[in-house]
Amino acid sequence: MIEDNYRHKGKRQQLVKTVKKKGITDKAVLGAIGKIPRHLFMDSSFEDHAYQDKAFPIAADQTISQPYTVAFQTEKLEIEKGDKVLEIGTGSGYQTAVLCELGAKVYSIERQRELYRKTKMFLNKIGYRPKHLSFGDGYKGMPDYAPFDKIIVTAGAPFVPKDLLGQLKVGGRMVIPVGDDVQTMTLFIRKSPTEFDKTEFGQFRFVPLLGDKN
Repeated sequence: MIEDNYRHKGKRQQLVKTVKKKGITDKAVLGAIGKIPRHLFMDSSFEDHAYQDKAFPIAADQTISQPYTVAFQTEKLEIEKGDKVLEIGTGSGYQTAVLCELGAKVYSIERQRELYRKTKMFLNKIGYRPKHLSFGDGYKGMPDYAPFDKIIVTAGAPFVPKDLLGQLKVGGRMVIPVGDDVQTMTLFIRKSPTEFDKTEFGQFRFVPLLGDKN
């Protein structure tokens, strides 16, 4: 049974306050954090951890990202309703749900088969329906569905994949954590077919973005 009670809702409002204190101001993003039942994205035995502002391990050696990180990346994307968004690393589906909640058309790719299957079923069950979920190599993106208004990478990339930059619309935004052990959150805005503006933000820690699917 999928349960979301008053206690969960209260804890979510506390989480919104925490994320706000850390500098997130986008009302739609805060609204999504306050609405989405994050505890359902985790094993029920870890429910107590769901509304703490920290990352947490999930299946296949992956993590559900820290809510602040999800909010930070989402805010930098400046999502507008109807935006076509490519998400690299579906993971638990929490970030996917945030994007859907904001009215984005989400195309998401996951390279861990076990996670891909589980998340696909689960998102459907709780009513979040991305346009397309795919099992594959995130470095390659989804050329068949490109170009995208926005691209979000939810794993640490040792370098910026050229394929992803190429799938971004002119005027589009891509947020990607770049680096090996510690990543620098980086925003690319495509100014023309050949020019990109690059802005770097603080340091974050992500699980690595892996190539070839398994």
